[in-house]
Parts: sequence; structure tokens; C-alpha cells
Amino acid sequence: MANIREKLDNCFCGLTSLTVFRNILKDDVISALSDLLEFQADGKSFDVNIYSEFVSRLYRHTTNLSEYIFRTVCEDVNFYISGKSEGKCFDELIEQTVTNELELLRDISQLTPEELQYGYYRIFPLAQWKTSDIDFAAGYSERIRMIGKYGYGMYARNKVFIMRDKSMIPVKHPDSQRLCDLYGYERERQSVISNTLALIDGKPAQNTLLYGDAGTGKSSTVKAIVNEYADRGLRLVEITKEQLRDIPDIIDELSRNPLKFILFIDDLSFSSGDDCFGALKATLEGSVSSKADNIVTYATSNRRHLVKESFSDRDGDDVHRNDTMQELLSLSARFGLRVNFSKPDKKSYISIASALAKQNGIEMSEDELSLKAESFALQGNGRSPRTAKQFVNQLIIEK
Repeated sequence: MANIREKLDNCFCGLTSLTVFRNILKDDVISALSDLLEFQADGKSFDVNIYSEFVSRLYRHTTNLSEYIFRTVCEDVNFYISGKSEGKCFDELIEQTVTNELELLRDISQLTPEELQYGYYRIFPLAQWKTSDIDFAAGYSERIRMIGKYGYGMYARNKVFIMRDKSMIPVKHPDSQRLCDLYGYERERQSVISNTLALIDGKPAQNTLLYGDAGTGKSSTVKAIVNEYADRGLRLVEITKEQLRDIPDIIDELSRNPLKFILFIDDLSFSSGDDCFGALKATLEGSVSSKADNIVTYATSNRRHLVKESFSDRDGDDVHRNDTMQELLSLSARFGLRVNFSKPDKKSYISIASALAKQNGIEMSEDELSLKAESFALQGNGRSPRTAKQFVNQLIIEK
């Protein structure tokens, strides 16, 4: 029993002495474990409340303590991992500290319920957890080697982000659509996929404009691509038109990250006097403050030229009116890749509806499905992949 007391004391002292990985002490589960170890280290009698609070927090994530601590260590944001991601070399004293702390954390991750119940006289059984024999040093070394695939911090845990009050916020429940769920537009979609794979592989990638009719799958294509290649280090940051002026700050933050990012602007259009116009123009032209090899901009729009132009704009009093109009109308030309998603013809529309129906287990003759799908389109918003999906959803409801 004395050996258990000594082990718990050593684990608590080691946990509080963390230097490189000190940030993990702020983690809810680790802090609860620290409280439990501290209580045990003080030589007090066992406290069921502290024990149960720790297990309750662990259960919210997993039943395996070793896996949880290892994942927390790998995702921790610290000077060492960020420096390694930028190719920085560290003094051997720091390297040795990292090795020592990883070994310590491995030992802590092996603590069993029986050991942490030291001093408990069983009245009823307490909650348990599992442990695994994980080589923290080897696993962390592999994580660093593949940092461009895994990332660290919130970028390791999440794949889609939004901007709020100039801060990056992870989207906990992003659209889960995959490429296999999308039908039609294979040629158009492949252009965007190939460009994205160039980004992932470290090759030059183009800023991309997906334009065309509403409901043709432009936004779905971008989101599905991110879901498809997130495990290869691809992430998406969705920004609004009003946030375009914040792009330099966003790029400054992301350019040092080892992952690849798509800055996504959905349903983009401008009026001729829009003050956000210049911010996007500077980004697309690759100004000093908005150029990074690991970031591309993808935008969707129902308008190829992006700028809403009225006849009054053409009759304005600008001395160099032609030059001004040319600048406005050529914004889309600054996207290196422009992909047109036009409204499908009847054959393509029926093909998409048929594929979606088959995917959802709808049994219907081709003639009947074609007749009903066309009727649904005529009564609604016309032919489009969105209309086809709405049609199939209606069939599912009527089943």
C-alpha cells in the first residue's frame, strides 16, 4: 500500500511540475485528476466526491484515460509544437524536458481505478475506466513528423471555422455532406477537387470562383471537399462579405499554421460603391499582407461578374467612367479558376433526381419518376440539384 501512496505522490508532483505541456493543466479532465491526486497526496481519507467528479468529466469524452491524455497532449498548443511546425530547432535541454514530461504523462495515463481509490473502504462499487499502453514519446514524434496532416490545438479537433468578433470559432456540427452524396456536375466539381489537391500537396493552387444558377451545388461542393480531405490536413474558414477587410489578420494567423486552409465566401456579390470590394481585390491579387502558400480563397456567387451594376452606374459623372466600370466588372477575372454551375437541362435534372431516389431506397419506374420530378420542378423553382433533392425528400415523406 505504501508503494501506491508513493506513486500517487510522484504523479501529483510530476503533474504540477509540467513546463512544456503546462497548458494541459487547464483541461477539465486533467484538472479534476490533479485535484484527486492532490487530495491523495495530502494523506487525507478517500473522497468519493472528488473521485466521481473526475470520472464524470472523463466519461463525457471517453472511458479510456490513456487515450484521453495522449490526445490532449497531441492537441496541446505550446511553444514547442508551434516551433516544430515552423521547422525550428530547440536546445537539447528543452528536448530532454519534452522527453521526460512525455514519459511522466504516460505513467499518469496508466493510473488505474484501484490505485486512485487508495484508502476507500468499499461500501459500493465506484465508476471505473480503462487504460492502454501508449508510447507517448513515439506517438508525439510521429505527430510532429505529420504535423501538416494532423495540426494542433483547435485546428486538430475541428475542420470548419467561422469568424466572430475577429476571433476564430470552431463549428461544432458542420455540414456533413460528402462528395458521394452529390450527383451531376462531375466535370465542374473535378476542377475544384484538382485545385484543392494541389493546395494539399503543396503545389500552386488557384483562388476559385464557383458561379452560376442558384441551387446547383456550388456551396455543397466546397463543404463536401473539406469533409473529404480533412484527414489530409484541409480546413475551411467561412467569412462574410463584411469580414473581407479582416482578411490580412486572418491570413497572418493561418499562414504560420502547418495545415491547409480554404477561405470560403458564400453567395458573394457587390454593389458598385461597396467598400469591401478593395479588400477582396487585394487578397486575390496577392498583396504583401495577403499572400500565403497554405491558403486559397473560394467564393460562390450567382453572378459571374460579382458586381451589381445598374444603368445609373453607366451614366454616372466619373471622368474615367470606362476605366472604373472595367475595374468593377473584371473582379471575377482575378480568380485564377472560374467554374460555371449552370442550371441543368431536363435529362440531367432527371438523372440527378433518379440517383437521389435510388440512394434513398425509393422504388419507382423511370417514367413515373421523370413525370413527377418534372412536375415538381415546374411547380417550384425550376430544375436544379436542390429542387431534385427537395423532390426526393417529398417522396420520402409520402412513403
